[in-house]
Amino acid sequence: MYRKLILDNGIRLVTERIPTLKSVTVGIWVNTGSRDEEPAQAGYSHFIEHMFFKGTATRSAAQISRDIDALGGEMNAFTTRETTTFYVKVLDQHLLQALDLLSDLFHRSRFGRKEIEKEKRVVLEEIRMVLDDPEDLVQELHSGQVMGRHPLSRPILGQAATVSAIRRHDLLAYIETHYRPQDIVIAAAGNFDQSRLEKTIARQFGKHRLGAAAAMSARWPPELFGGRLMKRKRLEQVHLCVGLKGVPAGHKDRYAAYVVNSVLGGSVSSRLFQEVREKRGLAYSIYSFLSGYSDAGTLTVYAGTRPTEAERVLDLIRREIRRISTEGIGREELRRTKDQMKGSLMLSLESSHSRMNKLAKDELITGCHTSLEDMLTEIDAVMEEQVFRVAQELLAPGTMAITGLGPLSSKQLASLR
Repeated sequence: MYRKLILDNGIRLVTERIPTLKSVTVGIWVNTGSRDEEPAQAGYSHFIEHMFFKGTATRSAAQISRDIDALGGEMNAFTTRETTTFYVKVLDQHLLQALDLLSDLFHRSRFGRKEIEKEKRVVLEEIRMVLDDPEDLVQELHSGQVMGRHPLSRPILGQAATVSAIRRHDLLAYIETHYRPQDIVIAAAGNFDQSRLEKTIARQFGKHRLGAAAAMSARWPPELFGGRLMKRKRLEQVHLCVGLKGVPAGHKDRYAAYVVNSVLGGSVSSRLFQEVREKRGLAYSIYSFLSGYSDAGTLTVYAGTRPTEAERVLDLIRREIRRISTEGIGREELRRTKDQMKGSLMLSLESSHSRMNKLAKDELITGCHTSLEDMLTEIDAVMEEQVFRVAQELLAPGTMAITGLGPLSSKQLASLR
């Protein structure tokens, strides 16, 4: 059963009690991410996420790890371009201890200077890891190409220079500005006593006031760019990204866009997977995905192939994009795609963690809850005509952006450009 409660300080608590589960997941979602940083602050959101696990006034970093292990639970965090999330997943019998630990991290993290210097080295290694992973790197390059100078183009990890320059008071000032009660959602899903959970969270988080008098910069939608970006790098493969327009998260056409993505490259029965990998053996990894933000969206195709086949793979990708945008999809293909989407959706929501994620995203994006039944109904309601219209809007060739990374010859660089 879904329930929403607004604490006295403005923090929103959204819950879904699922008595059939033995676990419960609680997440603190802060409506700030890499897009909310100034250029000199690149990487702050992600770095703050790391520092919340480096010791509090009452627990060392090692003690935090021991305490969550003693519960047999999982505690972690992640940063996106628009949110920063801290969560804990435990057996229902350990919920109160887990909430105490989560509250301690969120309110009493020390941000010690020595720990900050040590964590800089960790994050710099994380940045180097991306540079050594061509699949990640080409997608970072592609994001910068598509979004231009917009804050959404910036790497979530930041740049080596900005991370190296971080100081303690910079991080605390950022928290003061961005961790406002009205920008925080606490989501809980699983088996719990509703009254006890609400009282505990109200006691532990209801007095949170950081950022109450501050305001972060307003967001604005990006202009999406097309064109070509080719980077030569000594690798075994050429890594390609083809980018197109998507839809914002929560958009009225999002389910039709999900169909377009699934048909193009979002599943193993998709056209690109079948044509490029299964029929021709030109790639091991080829897929497409949608990225939906609060005010924009993109659709991206990724493929990795040997250098001699890069142009051929790119031609096949463009061909399938053109086919869907000019011909649409048939009734049987739509039926299969909707069945696949519904099955995948239901399986993805079987855990307390995935339910918690959905609760928070619903609240942050639309301010209201969408049930599983409503989502299945929305998928069923997608018609061929709607898919064709959305495909024409999203897959227009004039908006296509192509990024390549790998051992490209001068001739290939010229032809791919």
